[in-house]
Amino acid sequence: MDGLKYKRILLKVSGEALGEKTASGDGFGLDFAKINEVCTAIKECVNMGVQVGLVIGGGNFWRGVKNGTGKMQRSHADAMGMMATVMNAIAVADVLEQHGLDARVLTAVEMHKFAEYFTRDTANRYLNEGKVVIFAAGTGNPYFSTDTGAVLRGVEIEADAVLMAKNVDAIYSADPKKDPNAIRYTDLTYAKVLEDGLKATDVTAMALAMDNNMPMVCFGLSEENSIIRVVRGEKIGTTVTN
Repeated sequence: MDGLKYKRILLKVSGEALGEKTASGDGFGLDFAKINEVCTAIKECVNMGVQVGLVIGGGNFWRGVKNGTGKMQRSHADAMGMMATVMNAIAVADVLEQHGLDARVLTAVEMHKFAEYFTRDTANRYLNEGKVVIFAAGTGNPYFSTDTGAVLRGVEIEADAVLMAKNVDAIYSADPKKDPNAIRYTDLTYAKVLEDGLKATDVTAMALAMDNNMPMVCFGLSEENSIIRVVRGEKIGTTVTN
């Protein structure tokens, strides 16, 4: 455990980051080479003594707001998004087990044929046993993103930090792909993020983290060994605190 900054983490990985790139640049479906890279990093974290909780988005299959707006009732579209996260969770759990790790999928809605129903005590017990716990189906409610679900689970399991592995390497003052003068932040407060409307997570997730004094690190998943480097305390990405 020496040299570790965070000993219990909640890692959030976007679904698109695990999908195969399409012509539009979005990730769709499952790219098992990428999934294996993430699982390799998680295994190294576990071997170092880190307890790992994991949330995976569902955007590589379906994103409720993006894909359903104007076509479906929002609650129905979000329900499909929750099920997409369960599909991703089952896939990643399988690959983790191929890497020799014991993984458990806990869902926010009951689906006993596929996964266990989430309770905080079950998750805590599995983490203490050295298992990787994958939290699926978001919060179990529509109108909440998986970012909010990740912060919620991070608070519930009393994680040392929520690690947001994104497609962007940090939080910027504007979209760096569109604005070459965008400022890259290393450290921020939650108040600054909310006041300036910075695009890091949705507002609900950021406010929940602020209210519960939960440190958040936003960093690029594609950077070499980024997950391991963050766990060890290396300053990459943007750290958000009170």
